[in-house]
Amino acid sequence: MPYLQLDVNESYPVESKKELALRMSSTYASMMSVDIRRITVAVRELGPGTVWRIPEADAEPVPVALLMLDIRRGRSAELRMEVAKALCAHCIEMLGLREDRLNVEFTQHDGDEMYHPALGGYSPDWKPGER
Repeated sequence: MPYLQLDVNESYPVESKKELALRMSSTYASMMSVDIRRITVAVRELGPGTVWRIPEADAEPVPVALLMLDIRRGRSAELRMEVAKALCAHCIEMLGLREDRLNVEFTQHDGDEMYHPALGGYSPDWKPGER
């Protein structure tokens, strides 16, 4: 953890996804004060017609994208909103996603719900100022 998972309807070149993963990881690590080695990014290309939302009452469903952020508990709502905006900006710039069709959802976890063998086991609980 953190696990940044973007569900999309389209397919993108590997290099674009690799660059997006780098930018998202760098932004997240900087803004959320976390070791970049803990971050995993997934771009899940689910295929045409697989991710939908109804934009207003009585409207037809439209294709959308969803960014799920599984993170350690402890960051303020304001900080989470700022990181969501920054990560959305990367998705919009690099993949051409529409801002009005991109949502972000957070799931917050305690450190002992995340296991990293390469980093010594469970993640520590997040504390302000962590690096």
